[in-house]
Amino acid sequence: VQLQASGGGLVQAGGSLRLSCAASGRIFSINHMGWYRQAPGKQRELVAIITSGGSSTYGDSVSGRFSISRDNAKNTVYLQMNNLKPEDTAVYYCKLMALGANTWGQGTLVTVPA
Repeated sequence: VQLQASGGGLVQAGGSLRLSCAASGRIFSINHMGWYRQAPGKQRELVAIITSGGSSTYGDSVSGRFSISRDNAKNTVYLQMNNLKPEDTAVYYCKLMALGANTWGQGTLVTVPA
């Protein structure tokens, strides 16, 4: 299984970005897909997770501003990020969780200048 993330970039505070992550290969139909992020000097943290059934969970720092969704037919997960803040600056990683195994994408950088 491989994950290809895209959509990062530079955006001013208050702006929006949409990240995408497409999974390819042999993918078990029942899985969780999610986004994590790692800021410089900090540990990787949960941003949001969505199950194959559509249930979602968000990290406290993004709840109400970010929205995760997925297209099961395309094996793709999206992260709509609104009202971005400088503290959202990080490398964002997508993750696929299935059958007890985790697969990580390569990361995409989101920069929100102060």
